[in-house]
Amino acid sequence: MSARILDGKAAAAEIRNDVSARIAKFTVDHGEIRLVAVLVGDDPAARLYAQSQRKRCLQAGVKHDLIELPDSISQSDLLAQVDRLNADPSVTGIMIQLPLPAQIDEARVQYRIDPYKDVEGVNPANIGLLFYDHPIIAPCTALAVMELIKRSGAELRGAQAVVVGQSRIVGRPISMFLTTQMATVTACHIATRDLASHTRAADILVVAAGRPHLIGADFVKRGAIVIDVGINSIKTTDASGAAVRRTVGDVKYDEVRQVAGAITPVPGGVGPVTVMMLLRNTVEAAHKQLRREL
Repeated sequence: MSARILDGKAAAAEIRNDVSARIAKFTVDHGEIRLVAVLVGDDPAARLYAQSQRKRCLQAGVKHDLIELPDSISQSDLLAQVDRLNADPSVTGIMIQLPLPAQIDEARVQYRIDPYKDVEGVNPANIGLLFYDHPIIAPCTALAVMELIKRSGAELRGAQAVVVGQSRIVGRPISMFLTTQMATVTACHIATRDLASHTRAADILVVAAGRPHLIGADFVKRGAIVIDVGINSIKTTDASGAAVRRTVGDVKYDEVRQVAGAITPVPGGVGPVTVMMLLRNTVEAAHKQLRREL
């Protein structure tokens, strides 16, 4: 029997209704919510994401501005731009589109964003407050993963959870979220030996390694909840033998769905819910700026 599909598009549609209502109420009560995105250079994927983000914001009632800067910009000039946005009371949310050019220290830029305007939850202050289970704004992808786990019906308290991939804004925050929900968490990474011995013990398996098709059926416990965070573009061929590119996850979906209890597809799983978490964070940030409280 194949796994139940955790449909991120359907979940996102439900969340959108609630978020749109909250945005509408805030706008009436307090004024416009304005998200400013900063794009440095002309990376096609970053530009496409910015365009999609703008569309979603406008649909939900959030004003969206895109500031485009040359890829030759200096670190100090980019930080000065962030400072200006921090100081502008009309700006309620700030995000930096990635990737950034080689001369820019990504972490320093993210650290510079006002934690109360940090709608992606990437400022170290927000990441650090996860340790106390009380961030100002939490990372979007980690929130999306937790939302889908909740919708799976899994009992987190006492569950064995394994998180493969420990990046600072995805894997580690997910591990901390799961720990605060009283799951027993194993954090796996590039140095983990015999990965399958860990993943096969998981009641809840979250894969965020950025490695296409890393996890096959032999890595998964029967009946486990599998959340695939990976988004990878691979070269393959279509039925006629022509070369095409395809988006796949870190999990071998067709294999793993035969043994898992529930699974997210790629695309259409974590991604759409992450977009809604960004919008939820955007209205949450606007609310918290009213009193500057946690």
